[in-house]
Amino acid sequence: MVSKEMTKCIIELHYLPCITYFATLSRFRKVMLERHEYYEKQTYRNRCLINTANGPERLTIPVTSKHGKVPITEVRIDYSQKWLNIHRRAIESAYRNAPYYEYYIDDLLAPLQKRYVFLYDLNFELLTICLKWLNLPITLAESLTYQKTAGEEIIDLRNAIQAKNQEGYANYFEGIEYQQVFGKPFVKNLSLVDLMFCEGPNALSVIRVIASRMNI
Repeated sequence: MVSKEMTKCIIELHYLPCITYFATLSRFRKVMLERHEYYEKQTYRNRCLINTANGPERLTIPVTSKHGKVPITEVRIDYSQKWLNIHRRAIESAYRNAPYYEYYIDDLLAPLQKRYVFLYDLNFELLTICLKWLNLPITLAESLTYQKTAGEEIIDLRNAIQAKNQEGYANYFEGIEYQQVFGKPFVKNLSLVDLMFCEGPNALSVIRVIASRMNI
């Protein structure tokens, strides 16, 4: 288990990261973002999960870099597909009746509407906004080169949170369900936007409880 005294970790950027991601980051004072990795398909780097009337829905940003080893900072967003409208409408449909929707929706849509060229840059701004929402005292930095093994004073969390391992996070949510828009059954480990729209300022308290029970 990560000690509160461990001050630094390294992790990759995700698109509107899940609750586990922020519970993990909340245990550190400094977070280093992996800027020099290669892009990996079918991961949270370009996808997230929200809760809808029909259950969890995956939102995916299409990218143009699909073949070979492509540095994450060179992965371009594919605007030839209408993903932006799809994401915006899905989020509105899912959360317009959430108690804190009006408080956060403008912050969320602003970076999406900037039409960033690169996935990394969009994810970076969205992460910054999410940390601001939570008021987490975390300092962000970026890796200068790729190192296969992190230094002794850095907890390596690269690829620790996988899109294909949802069931592996089930214990993080035991006993701390919050009220979601569509009621029961409770859906675990969605994007942070679900927690923010539903719980607002109380979101950090939920994050803290989850973090206290984590085994990462």
